[in-house]
Amino acid sequence: MRTAAPRRLLQHYGPASLLALLTLAGWETVARLGLVPPFILPAPSAVCKALLEERRLLFGVHLPATLLEVLTGFALSVVCGCLLGVAMHLFSPLAKALYPLLIISQTVPLIALSPLFIMWFGYTLWSKVAVVFLTAFFPVVIGTYDGLSKNTDAYRELLLTYGANRWQILGKVGVPLALPSFFSGLKLSAVYCVIGATIGEWLGGSQGLGYFSRRMAGNLQSAKMFAAVVLLSVLGILLFLAVAALEKIILKKRGRYS
Repeated sequence: MRTAAPRRLLQHYGPASLLALLTLAGWETVARLGLVPPFILPAPSAVCKALLEERRLLFGVHLPATLLEVLTGFALSVVCGCLLGVAMHLFSPLAKALYPLLIISQTVPLIALSPLFIMWFGYTLWSKVAVVFLTAFFPVVIGTYDGLSKNTDAYRELLLTYGANRWQILGKVGVPLALPSFFSGLKLSAVYCVIGATIGEWLGGSQGLGYFSRRMAGNLQSAKMFAAVVLLSVLGILLFLAVAALEKIILKKRGRYS
Protein backbone atom coordinates (compact mmCIF):
# COMPACT_ATOMS: atom_id res chain seq x y z
CA MET A 1 0.00 0.00 0.00
CA ARG A 2 2.83 2.43 0.83
CA THR A 3 4.59 1.79 -2.47
CA ALA A 4 1.35 2.01 -4.44
CA ALA A 5 0.74 5.66 -3.56
CA PRO A 6 4.08 7.02 -4.90
CA ARG A 7 3.69 4.87 -8.01
CA ARG A 8 0.20 6.27 -8.58
CA LEU A 9 1.45 9.83 -8.11
CA LEU A 10 4.26 9.17 -10.57
CA GLN A 11 1.83 7.82 -13.15
CA HIS A 12 -0.51 10.77 -12.78
CA TYR A 13 1.92 13.65 -12.46
CA GLY A 14 5.20 12.26 -13.83
CA PRO A 15 4.67 13.22 -17.50
CA ALA A 16 3.51 16.73 -16.64
CA SER A 17 6.41 17.23 -14.22
CA LEU A 18 8.91 16.00 -16.78
CA LEU A 19 7.50 18.31 -19.44
CA ALA A 20 7.64 21.26 -17.03
CA LEU A 21 11.29 20.53 -16.16
CA LEU A 22 12.25 20.23 -19.83
CA THR A 23 10.45 23.49 -20.62
CA LEU A 24 12.25 25.32 -17.80
CA ALA A 25 15.61 23.87 -18.88
CA GLY A 26 15.04 24.95 -22.47
CA TRP A 27 13.87 28.38 -21.33
CA GLU A 28 16.95 28.82 -19.16
CA THR A 29 19.25 27.73 -22.00
CA VAL A 30 17.67 30.13 -24.51
CA ALA A 31 17.90 33.02 -22.03
CA ARG A 32 21.53 32.31 -21.06
CA LEU A 33 22.64 32.03 -24.68
CA GLY A 34 21.19 35.48 -25.32
CA LEU A 35 18.92 34.30 -28.12
CA VAL A 36 16.12 36.46 -26.69
CA PRO A 37 16.67 39.85 -24.98
CA PRO A 38 16.29 39.55 -21.19
CA PHE A 39 13.72 42.35 -21.06
CA ILE A 40 11.47 40.20 -23.28
CA LEU A 41 12.13 36.76 -21.79
CA PRO A 42 14.14 36.64 -18.54
CA ALA A 43 15.70 33.39 -17.42
CA PRO A 44 13.87 31.34 -14.76
CA SER A 45 16.87 31.87 -12.49
CA ALA A 46 16.43 35.64 -12.89
CA VAL A 47 12.74 35.30 -12.00
CA CYS A 48 13.66 33.34 -8.85
CA LYS A 49 16.20 36.01 -7.95
CA ALA A 50 13.54 38.70 -8.39
CA LEU A 51 11.19 36.75 -6.13
CA LEU A 52 13.84 36.73 -3.41
CA GLU A 53 14.75 40.40 -3.86
CA GLU A 54 11.14 41.58 -3.79
CA ARG A 55 9.83 39.03 -1.28
CA ARG A 56 8.89 41.60 1.35
CA LEU A 57 6.90 43.68 -1.12
CA LEU A 58 5.38 40.75 -2.96
CA PHE A 59 4.50 38.56 0.02
CA GLY A 60 3.92 41.34 2.54
CA VAL A 61 1.86 43.82 0.49
CA HIS A 62 0.73 42.70 -2.93
CA LEU A 63 -0.07 39.01 -2.39
CA PRO A 64 -2.34 39.68 0.64
CA ALA A 65 -4.19 42.41 -1.31
CA THR A 66 -4.83 40.10 -4.26
CA LEU A 67 -5.76 37.20 -1.99
CA LEU A 68 -8.35 39.35 -0.19
CA GLU A 69 -9.93 40.38 -3.49
CA VAL A 70 -9.95 36.80 -4.78
CA LEU A 71 -11.43 35.23 -1.64
CA THR A 72 -14.07 37.95 -1.20
CA GLY A 73 -15.19 37.75 -4.81
CA PHE A 74 -15.10 33.96 -4.77
CA ALA A 75 -17.20 33.73 -1.61
CA LEU A 76 -19.81 36.12 -3.02
CA SER A 77 -19.93 34.28 -6.34
CA VAL A 78 -20.41 30.91 -4.61
CA VAL A 79 -23.22 32.13 -2.34
CA CYS A 80 -25.06 34.14 -5.01
CA GLY A 81 -24.41 31.57 -7.73
CA CYS A 82 -25.78 28.69 -5.66
CA LEU A 83 -28.88 30.63 -4.64
CA LEU A 84 -29.61 31.72 -8.20
CA GLY A 85 -28.94 28.23 -9.61
CA VAL A 86 -31.36 26.65 -7.13
CA ALA A 87 -33.97 29.36 -7.80
CA MET A 88 -33.69 28.78 -11.57
CA HIS A 89 -34.13 25.06 -11.03
CA LEU A 90 -37.22 25.48 -8.86
CA PHE A 91 -38.90 28.15 -11.01
CA SER A 92 -38.64 27.42 -14.72
CA PRO A 93 -39.94 30.87 -15.82
CA LEU A 94 -37.01 32.41 -13.97
CA ALA A 95 -34.58 30.08 -15.75
CA LYS A 96 -36.08 30.92 -19.15
CA ALA A 97 -35.75 34.62 -18.40
CA LEU A 98 -32.24 34.62 -16.89
CA TYR A 99 -30.35 31.87 -18.73
CA PRO A 100 -29.99 33.85 -21.99
CA LEU A 101 -28.97 36.95 -20.05
CA LEU A 102 -26.29 34.98 -18.21
CA ILE A 103 -24.89 33.82 -21.54
CA ILE A 104 -24.94 37.38 -22.91
CA SER A 105 -23.16 38.68 -19.80
CA GLN A 106 -20.16 36.50 -20.65
CA THR A 107 -19.79 38.07 -24.09
CA VAL A 108 -19.06 41.51 -22.65
CA PRO A 109 -15.29 42.06 -22.26
CA LEU A 110 -14.37 42.52 -18.60
CA ILE A 111 -11.70 45.03 -19.54
CA ALA A 112 -14.49 47.28 -20.85
CA LEU A 113 -16.50 47.02 -17.61
CA SER A 114 -13.64 47.61 -15.18
CA PRO A 115 -13.60 51.41 -15.68
CA LEU A 116 -17.35 51.40 -14.99
CA PHE A 117 -16.82 49.60 -11.69
CA ILE A 118 -14.14 52.14 -10.80
CA MET A 119 -16.64 54.93 -11.42
CA TRP A 120 -19.17 53.21 -9.17
CA PHE A 121 -16.92 52.01 -6.34
CA GLY A 122 -13.81 54.17 -6.74
CA TYR A 123 -10.27 52.85 -6.33
CA THR A 124 -11.32 50.60 -3.47
CA LEU A 125 -11.41 46.91 -2.76
CA TRP A 126 -14.96 46.63 -4.08
CA SER A 127 -14.15 47.72 -7.63
CA LYS A 128 -11.79 44.73 -7.90
CA VAL A 129 -14.22 42.42 -6.09
CA ALA A 130 -16.91 43.38 -8.61
CA VAL A 131 -14.66 42.26 -11.47
CA VAL A 132 -13.81 39.01 -9.64
CA PHE A 133 -17.48 38.37 -8.94
CA LEU A 134 -18.52 38.93 -12.53
CA THR A 135 -15.76 36.58 -13.69
CA ALA A 136 -16.44 33.78 -11.22
CA PHE A 137 -20.24 33.99 -10.93
CA PHE A 138 -21.16 32.33 -14.23
CA PRO A 139 -19.51 28.88 -13.73
CA VAL A 140 -21.12 28.50 -10.30
CA VAL A 141 -24.61 29.35 -11.55
CA ILE A 142 -24.39 27.10 -14.59
CA GLY A 143 -22.77 24.24 -12.67
CA THR A 144 -25.46 24.38 -9.99
CA TYR A 145 -28.37 24.72 -12.40
CA ASP A 146 -27.20 22.07 -14.84
CA GLY A 147 -26.41 19.67 -12.01
CA LEU A 148 -29.87 20.07 -10.48
CA SER A 149 -31.51 19.73 -13.91
CA LYS A 150 -30.27 16.18 -14.41
CA ASN A 151 -32.94 13.58 -15.06
CA THR A 152 -34.03 12.30 -11.65
CA ASP A 153 -37.53 11.15 -12.54
CA ALA A 154 -37.07 7.61 -11.23
CA TYR A 155 -35.79 8.78 -7.84
CA ARG A 156 -38.38 11.55 -7.74
CA GLU A 157 -41.27 9.18 -8.34
CA LEU A 158 -39.94 6.79 -5.73
CA LEU A 159 -39.78 9.51 -3.09
CA LEU A 160 -43.21 10.80 -4.08
CA THR A 161 -44.66 7.38 -3.29
CA TYR A 162 -43.27 7.81 0.22
CA GLY A 163 -44.94 11.20 0.55
CA ALA A 164 -41.84 13.38 0.10
CA ASN A 165 -42.38 17.04 -0.72
CA ARG A 166 -40.48 19.22 -3.21
CA TRP A 167 -37.79 20.35 -0.76
CA GLN A 168 -37.17 16.82 0.52
CA ILE A 169 -36.73 15.58 -3.05
CA LEU A 170 -34.30 18.43 -3.70
CA GLY A 171 -32.25 17.58 -0.60
CA LYS A 172 -32.29 13.81 -0.99
CA VAL A 173 -31.90 13.51 -4.76
CA GLY A 174 -31.23 16.80 -6.53
CA VAL A 175 -28.34 18.10 -4.43
CA PRO A 176 -26.34 14.83 -4.21
CA LEU A 177 -26.59 14.20 -7.96
CA ALA A 178 -25.69 17.83 -8.69
CA LEU A 179 -22.45 17.79 -6.68
CA PRO A 180 -20.07 16.68 -9.49
CA SER A 181 -21.39 19.37 -11.85
CA PHE A 182 -21.35 21.95 -9.06
CA PHE A 183 -17.73 21.25 -8.17
CA SER A 184 -16.71 21.40 -11.83
CA GLY A 185 -18.11 24.92 -11.97
CA LEU A 186 -16.51 25.73 -8.63
CA LYS A 187 -13.04 24.71 -9.85
CA LEU A 188 -13.41 26.91 -12.92
CA SER A 189 -14.60 29.75 -10.73
CA ALA A 190 -11.58 29.43 -8.43
CA VAL A 191 -9.22 29.88 -11.38
CA TYR A 192 -11.24 32.69 -12.95
CA CYS A 193 -11.14 34.63 -9.68
CA VAL A 194 -7.40 35.17 -10.04
CA ILE A 195 -7.88 36.38 -13.63
CA GLY A 196 -10.59 38.82 -12.54
CA ALA A 197 -8.50 40.22 -9.70
CA THR A 198 -5.55 40.74 -12.04
CA ILE A 199 -7.69 42.60 -14.57
CA GLY A 200 -9.15 44.81 -11.86
CA GLU A 201 -5.71 45.64 -10.47
CA TRP A 202 -4.27 46.35 -13.90
CA LEU A 203 -6.93 48.95 -14.65
CA GLY A 204 -7.42 50.59 -11.29
CA GLY A 205 -5.31 49.48 -8.37
CA SER A 206 -2.65 50.80 -6.06
CA GLN A 207 -1.58 47.41 -4.73
CA GLY A 208 -1.87 43.76 -5.64
CA LEU A 209 0.09 41.40 -7.86
CA GLY A 210 -1.65 42.66 -10.99
CA TYR A 211 -0.74 46.24 -10.14
CA PHE A 212 2.85 45.23 -9.39
CA SER A 213 3.22 43.35 -12.69
CA ARG A 214 1.81 46.30 -14.66
CA ARG A 215 4.23 48.71 -12.98
CA MET A 216 7.19 46.42 -13.60
CA ALA A 217 6.17 45.93 -17.24
CA GLY A 218 6.08 49.70 -17.69
CA ASN A 219 9.62 49.91 -16.30
CA LEU A 220 10.81 47.01 -18.53
CA GLN A 221 11.73 44.99 -15.43
CA SER A 222 10.47 41.76 -16.90
CA ALA A 223 12.02 39.46 -14.28
CA LYS A 224 10.04 41.17 -11.53
CA MET A 225 6.93 41.15 -13.71
CA PHE A 226 7.33 37.40 -14.26
CA ALA A 227 7.80 36.96 -10.50
CA ALA A 228 4.34 38.45 -9.92
CA VAL A 229 2.90 36.30 -12.71
CA VAL A 230 4.40 33.18 -11.09
CA LEU A 231 2.72 34.05 -7.78
CA LEU A 232 -0.60 34.63 -9.56
CA SER A 233 -0.28 31.24 -11.24
CA VAL A 234 0.58 29.51 -7.96
CA LEU A 235 -2.37 31.22 -6.28
CA GLY A 236 -4.74 29.94 -8.96
CA ILE A 237 -3.32 26.42 -8.73
CA LEU A 238 -3.64 26.36 -4.93
CA LEU A 239 -7.25 27.53 -5.07
CA PHE A 240 -8.05 24.90 -7.67
CA LEU A 241 -6.39 22.17 -5.58
CA ALA A 242 -8.25 23.32 -2.47
CA VAL A 243 -11.60 23.00 -4.24
CA ALA A 244 -10.56 19.65 -5.74
CA ALA A 245 -9.59 18.37 -2.28
CA LEU A 246 -12.93 19.51 -0.85
CA GLU A 247 -14.71 17.79 -3.73
CA LYS A 248 -12.86 14.54 -3.09
CA ILE A 249 -13.64 14.64 0.63
CA ILE A 250 -17.35 15.30 0.13
CA LEU A 251 -17.85 12.86 -2.75
CA LYS A 252 -15.80 10.18 -1.00
CA LYS A 253 -18.17 10.38 1.95
CA ARG A 254 -21.02 9.83 -0.48
CA GLY A 255 -19.28 6.87 -2.10
CA ARG A 256 -18.41 8.62 -5.37
CA TYR A 257 -14.65 8.08 -4.93
CA SER A 258 -13.07 4.70 -4.41
